[in-house]
Amino acid sequence: MPLATLDRTPPPFFKQGPSAFTRLMFFSALAIFLMVADARWNMTQPARAAVATVLNPVQQALLAPSRAWDQLLHYFAGMDEARAVQARAQHLVTTQAERVMRMEELARENARLRALLTLRPRIEVATSSAEILYDTQDPFTRKVVIDHGGNQGVVLGSPVVDETGVLGQVTRVYPLTSEVTLVTDKDAAVPVVNVRTQQRGVAYGTAQARGMELRFMAGNADVQVGDTLQTSGLDGVYPAGLPVAKVSSVDRRADSAFARIVLTPLSSPDSTRHVLLLQPASSQMPERPADAASGAASVAEDKGRHGKGAHHGVSKSPATASATNSATTSAATSGARP
Repeated sequence: MPLATLDRTPPPFFKQGPSAFTRLMFFSALAIFLMVADARWNMTQPARAAVATVLNPVQQALLAPSRAWDQLLHYFAGMDEARAVQARAQHLVTTQAERVMRMEELARENARLRALLTLRPRIEVATSSAEILYDTQDPFTRKVVIDHGGNQGVVLGSPVVDETGVLGQVTRVYPLTSEVTLVTDKDAAVPVVNVRTQQRGVAYGTAQARGMELRFMAGNADVQVGDTLQTSGLDGVYPAGLPVAKVSSVDRRADSAFARIVLTPLSSPDSTRHVLLLQPASSQMPERPADAASGAASVAEDKGRHGKGAHHGVSKSPATASATNSATTSAATSGARP
């Protein structure tokens, strides 16, 4: 008997349960009922809460790698941002520190200039301001170079002061710059007077410790530590009354007739930048009679030697003629006095 003719439908006795269509309709109706019931009366909320509670550890375990990756990315991004913020902060701190130092320097410079302005009215000689450019290269001398020279009217021997006292003297003049020998130079000497006792002396520069000494003072001289020394004005260079130094130590030795007096200069060439140039005091002093007489004698001698030169076109400059007339007048005046 062929297999195709066999009836494969189970007999009615072995049929169990509803048909597939019936199950489809039942579950569809049940789903619609549950949806409507849950929307209206929240009937499935307890079941959902129970399922969510049971599945929460599993959900957290599944989300752990993603959260770890996000935290890692956030950490590296935060590190980069922190480095950028730190770099900006360091740059800002450096800039602000530079500005603060510049402002402090400007404040100190302003204070020095104010001190110079207050010093200027007390000095009755002609003054001009200058600026220190640099120190000289010679390590055995104490000299500085200023930014004013012969073109600005600087003359040889001009005293140089700062807001605290005498700084030095112009010893070399160039067209645009000048060289100033400081009072602490080993070859510098300044006639001074003790403010307390009015005793005169000469302060010399020393090669040690950039200081000064008051030499050739008797061992019993009335000099005390703390005495202030000012210029006496007797040298014809420094005007009288300019502060020079203070006495820092007095050593009265029994084996010497002179006391060793160490001075501390009041000026500070290492920290001073702006200075005042003064006209030498000799430019305002009257000519000495002895110098005038010697000048007149030399002029007369020159006239006797070169009297014939005037007939051969020899002429004098205005400055020489003026000096000759002044010397002749001074000599005649001094000779006419009883």
